[in-house]
Amino acid sequence: MGHPHLPTTESAVTAIREIARAENREMTVTDDIGADQTSRRTSSGAFAVLDSDGSLPHEAFVELGGSPAVSVQLFPEDDAKIHVDGVEFADVPRDSVPAFLRSVYGGLAHVTAKGRFWPSGWWLVVPLPGDESYKELVLRGTLTPWLSSQVR
Repeated sequence: MGHPHLPTTESAVTAIREIARAENREMTVTDDIGADQTSRRTSSGAFAVLDSDGSLPHEAFVELGGSPAVSVQLFPEDDAKIHVDGVEFADVPRDSVPAFLRSVYGGLAHVTAKGRFWPSGWWLVVPLPGDESYKELVLRGTLTPWLSSQVR
């Protein structure tokens, strides 16, 4: 199936907005535009005002309502940080954000026990089309009702 390249933070926000609408979820967006507003500036020099392509750096923080609690922080450097019910997925490529959210909302994301001596830990696994998947440790004591309902 694949996904279109999301060249800008704005196009990624638009893609998330479409998913939120399809899933009937409230969505709030906070935009930070400009070198003085964004949290990371690795793609340009320390005192550069514009990104290398001549645009102002644009970062957005998106919160989606309902359960699970989901937030997406989109960075100017083409990556994102996604929180799903308190579990943080850092360094998700911006292009993978729509597929990641569809996996969470489509019931593909699941929690699994990993380790030789079960249960040494719970992991939230978010599979994407193809063979790609993201796995993050669920910190002890943070298995929310939604996360518990996703255990397989």
